[in-house]
Amino acid sequence: MASPLFAALLSFFVPGLGQFYCGRFLRGIFVFIAFGITSTVAVSIATLLVWTLIIPVIMGIFCLLIWLWNILDAYSLAKRTVTY
Repeated sequence: MASPLFAALLSFFVPGLGQFYCGRFLRGIFVFIAFGITSTVAVSIATLLVWTLIIPVIMGIFCLLIWLWNILDAYSLAKRTVTY
């Protein structure tokens, strides 16, 4: 039985760790790799396009949305494993 708040807290600090905690190992690895690639690309684009601000902001918002989805996904996965 997984705690939804603990799963969300784990995913808050390390994307994919909450999914891993819930027993969804491949999903956790996928989230971790996807967030790593997305944030690396976002930082690379931001450093290359310092003179413009719109593309780095859009990439930052995209990374933020993936991170928030990761937390909500871990919470909902853990909530589905709770039996009453």
